[in-house]
Amino acid sequence: MDLDTRALLLRQLYLSQMESRAFTEALDTALQAVATGVMPDVARQDAARACLGLGDQRRAVDHLRIASRVCPASRRAFHLWTLGSSLYLAEDYVSAVGALTRAARWGTRDKPLYQAQLGLARWRAGQLATSELAALFDALELAPCGRGYGQFVLGELGHALGQTSVARRYLTAFVERAGGGRVALQVALEAELRRAKHILSELA
Repeated sequence: MDLDTRALLLRQLYLSQMESRAFTEALDTALQAVATGVMPDVARQDAARACLGLGDQRRAVDHLRIASRVCPASRRAFHLWTLGSSLYLAEDYVSAVGALTRAARWGTRDKPLYQAQLGLARWRAGQLATSELAALFDALELAPCGRGYGQFVLGELGHALGQTSVARRYLTAFVERAGGGRVALQVALEAELRRAKHILSELA
């Protein structure tokens, strides 16, 4: 069996294991995929998601760091943003600023999303005034990337800016959308869902 076919079969097995919440087995499968050398960044991203399912944030971040280094240039912004988001949600805001700064530099279509989350990380790190978040909110709200994950970021920005109804609207939409997705997606977004629900409880 050639390596490309093996990698494809391993990924299909991985996705099945994630849907069954067999995270230990999914991690082992992802690491076997890493060993093939085929699309190593995707395999590392998969390994990170399995680690998140196991509650191992540190190992997940380690895999994401590697993914951002071994990926092709066309996917570098995405992997840096994923790394930065994970660091941000772990409240390592200074490290998140570093990763998200690079994501924003490499980003194209999703640049408003990366810049907005960078702004939140800088604000949390005490590097940005609250008033400076407004322009980032406006830019993201107008961009296509303001949908999906962007709703979470818009909700956080709205909360930071004291716009209660706006924060509630976007965070509720995010929870409804992400909470009903595939298990692999729910696992990947578990920290975001937990944070969104916490903010919503504060706004109730």
